[in-house]
Amino acid sequence: MARFRMPLSGDVVQSINPWTWIFSPSNSQISLFHIDLGPSGDPDVEAEVLSDVASYGRQIGRMQDVLLVLVDRLEKAGGLSEREEVAIGDFKALTREIDGIKRRHERKPAAA
Repeated sequence: MARFRMPLSGDVVQSINPWTWIFSPSNSQISLFHIDLGPSGDPDVEAEVLSDVASYGRQIGRMQDVLLVLVDRLEKAGGLSEREEVAIGDFKALTREIDGIKRRHERKPAAA
């Protein structure tokens, strides 16, 4: 479960706050609030993955893409229970909502 910490209330592994990117090029922990997503098995590995490979959002997005492929195959194979179909419907609705938000935030080409 995520733990919420007020400013200056303790250690934080990662700041997810754009204000710190703007006001602090060294990425210090000065901001209005921090969210600690709990202990990590290896904070150094996690920090390197986030900085060198992919953000949490990108990692989840890639997993979502793979799950959609598998869901499509499951639906084509048939034989799903009503509960499974509801779960798949909920997942697809979630992905549509996320895709809608992504489309709204796409960068518009600059006027020439």
